[in-house]
Amino acid sequence: MKKPATKTFTGSRIRHQRNRTGMTQSALAARLGISASYLNQIEHDVRPLPLPLLNALCDIFRVGVDYFSDTEETRGIQTLREIMADPVFDMQAVRLDSIQAAMRVAPDLCAQFIRLYRAYLLQQEHTATPLVGSSPPSRAGTLEAPDRVEPYEAVSDWVQAQRNYFDEVDRTAEHQFELMRLDDGSPAEQLARYLLDHHGIRTEVDLSLNHKGLMWRMDRRQRTLFLSRIVPSESSTFWMAQALGQIEHQDVFARTIRRSRLRESEARGLARVYLTNYFAGALLLPYERFRATAHEVRHDLERLQRHFGVSFEQACHRLSTMQRPGSEGIPFYFLKTDIAGNILKSFSANRFTQSRFGGPCPLWNIFRAFSTPLQVQVQMSQTTDGAVYLNIARTVGRSSISYLDRPRLTAVVLGCSIADAEHLVYSAGLDLKDPRMIIPIGPGCRACTRENCHHRALPMVGHRVDINNEGRGIAPYRTAQ
Repeated sequence: MKKPATKTFTGSRIRHQRNRTGMTQSALAARLGISASYLNQIEHDVRPLPLPLLNALCDIFRVGVDYFSDTEETRGIQTLREIMADPVFDMQAVRLDSIQAAMRVAPDLCAQFIRLYRAYLLQQEHTATPLVGSSPPSRAGTLEAPDRVEPYEAVSDWVQAQRNYFDEVDRTAEHQFELMRLDDGSPAEQLARYLLDHHGIRTEVDLSLNHKGLMWRMDRRQRTLFLSRIVPSESSTFWMAQALGQIEHQDVFARTIRRSRLRESEARGLARVYLTNYFAGALLLPYERFRATAHEVRHDLERLQRHFGVSFEQACHRLSTMQRPGSEGIPFYFLKTDIAGNILKSFSANRFTQSRFGGPCPLWNIFRAFSTPLQVQVQMSQTTDGAVYLNIARTVGRSSISYLDRPRLTAVVLGCSIADAEHLVYSAGLDLKDPRMIIPIGPGCRACTRENCHHRALPMVGHRVDINNEGRGIAPYRTAQ
């Protein structure tokens, strides 16, 4: 029996894009080849959005198909639920359907509310831990509230809004790969030769870089790119690709940043760093070649590593960027954390969203990866919104070079919807339909709604705690009935 097509109601997002570009309803209707009254009905969710119009809207507004799905709405709802778990709010007074309606009708207002809450948290942190040598805040709380989002958070939001795909940068890198014929021999040797022949820049190893806390350094006066000696060869290759991007493609990065809403110089500087890294990854792993090979080897990360001469982390990150319109790969989320649970990188091309205001769930296989270094951990997990994912996790990073060396302990996790799991080699031997194989994970204990979790570390905020001493539950903190 044929499954009926899902009706897509996305009027608020169409209206948002139309207003953002300054386009009238009649002008957009004319470009779509429909009447203004029909478009008006779509924008007010009276009519669903037909598939042909969906593709046309993606072309007009230069967004991916997922923009008009419920993916962004789902992330926003999860973030608002976490915020409402803060004791400053009365969580019981706000129903889930009210949050859903707010995200659907007023997404921009919700985004500003999230921004305000971030500023509130930042103020709380400054109040609790004043800088050394500064005066403690007065009892009246005269410390001014931050008037901006932290630059790294602003850049992270921008990258996520683009689904971690930057078309002009990606195509520029792909063209550069073909121009240089980077697959002819060792990429490291090809890059070193290109930098010398085209820019007069030599590549040398500097034994002192590690003591200075640097991995590479460009000395333009000496026309030399200095590289650290303690890293794997694929990292040195990546840094040479970064240097090439900085030298030849600053104009591409600048145009991309101008199209963003980043206004502060620090945020724009961080965005340029990110795009330089993105270019390097796209140069070493050109889009169409990488997408075809990934499909051929069923997304086997070790095989992709060997084929392209990159690291495990670089292959994982590249898979999370494969969202070129008309040539999309599997939508993955990608996350990197240290052993303490600090999130170092986080991007998502699917509806998965990590906890924004709390720690990650300890049941996630990314934490188990630390107990089995360099071994792949595979897990089927279900988030509190009911979505099921196949997750692949492994530790990454360099090994120690001496007894006194303390390399950073990190791990990455790559995840896709269970609907795409059959296209991954990691699903081999798994019964994807067996619910017993699925591990429930949450957004962090304070916002997690799973009551009887053995791993709960904090009580669920917004609910009274059961203080009955005549029995002990599975979890140390039980919700009072």
